[in-house]
Amino acid sequence: MTAAMEMPRVQECVATSCAYNQTNACHAFAITIGSSSHAHCHTFIEMPVRGGIETLIAQVGACQRSDCRHNSELECHAPSIRVGPDNDGADCMTYTAR
Repeated sequence: MTAAMEMPRVQECVATSCAYNQTNACHAFAITIGSSSHAHCHTFIEMPVRGGIETLIAQVGACQRSDCRHNSELECHAPSIRVGPDNDGADCMTYTAR
């Protein structure tokens, strides 16, 4: 298991319609990545209000994309990730298939 201090940070999020995004930074405590078809950010949510913790930068709490080269035991081991817009919300742009 990855210690909380070793969890990769969301270096940048350009999914500006997400309620956790403020100035291209994600302020959720942690995000979950993955679905059966692509590296979707499951924390992405569109709302008229902004949320999260202003002083925090999100970490990757879990990654369900076991086919990603950065994934080991459903934990992300990339140094950091980028999240960007996709047709259904936001995806991990750091995802790389094995």
